[in-house]
Amino acid sequence: MPDNLQPLRDNASTVSHDWSDEAFQRMQSQLGPSVCRQLAIFPLPNNFVLSVIVPVFNECKTIGSVVDRLRKTGLPLQMILIDDGSDDGTAEAVKPFESDDDIILLNHPVNQGKGAAIRTGIKVATGDVIVIQDADREYDPADFRLLLQPILAGEADVAYGTRYGHCDRSLSPWWHQSVNNGLTLLASIAIGIRLSDVETCYKMARRESFEMILGDLQERRFGIEIELTARWARAGLEFTERPIRYHHRWYDDGKKIGWRDGVSAIRCILKYGLFRR
Repeated sequence: MPDNLQPLRDNASTVSHDWSDEAFQRMQSQLGPSVCRQLAIFPLPNNFVLSVIVPVFNECKTIGSVVDRLRKTGLPLQMILIDDGSDDGTAEAVKPFESDDDIILLNHPVNQGKGAAIRTGIKVATGDVIVIQDADREYDPADFRLLLQPILAGEADVAYGTRYGHCDRSLSPWWHQSVNNGLTLLASIAIGIRLSDVETCYKMARRESFEMILGDLQERRFGIEIELTARWARAGLEFTERPIRYHHRWYDDGKKIGWRDGVSAIRCILKYGLFRR
C-alpha cells in the first residue's frame, strides 16, 4: 500500500470510535466533504447520548455479544435492557451489567411482548435520540451512524434501516422476504408513505418523537412495527430509509416471529393505517 494511503486507512478504521470535532475535521481534510457525507462521517453534538432500547426474551446466548457490539460503536450510549419474562438464563446473563453506568436493567416478570418492552424502555430513556435494537445478532449497530446522520442534520425526523434493495446482506428465505415485501406494500398504501421495509427493527427518532405517541401505543407484540410507523406518519413526521446490514437467523437459532405475527401485521395495517385508530 502506498505510504500516503496508510493514514486514510488507519483513520477510516477508527472513525466509528471517535466522534469528536477533531476527528471529523481530520477526516474531512483528507477525504473531502462529499466523501465524508457518503461514508456518514460527522461530529456529534456536545453531550449527545443515544438511548438504545433492547427487548430481551430468551436470548442468554447472544445478549452479551450484542452489548459488546453496541459499545464498539464508540457512541455515547444509554443501553436499556428489558428482560421480557425470559426463562432460559437471560437474567443470569445480564446480571454482570448491573453496576455498569451505561446500562439500565429492567424486568417484566411475565413475557408481555416486544411492543410492551419498547413502551417500558421509552418511559425511562433520557437520550437525545432513541433506537430499537433486537437482542440477537441479526442487526449490526455499526450502522447506527447511517441512521443518525439525517436526523442530526435536520433532514428527517425518523430513520428506518432497510434490509432490502442493496447487496451487503445475507439472503433470507424467499418466503420471508416475499411476506415482508407484501406487508410493506400494504402498509405503504394504508399509511401513505412508500417504505421498503416496514418490519425492520432499526427505527430511530428523537426522544420527543417517541414520547409524543407513547400514550397512544397499544400493540404488545410485533404489531408495534406497524403502529409506530402509522402514528409517526399521522403526526406528519418526515421519514428516511438507509441501507443496513442484516444476517438472517433461523428458527433453530431462536428466531421468534411466526406466521401468526404476519396475520397480526395485516390486522394492524387495517387498524392503524386504513381505519386510523
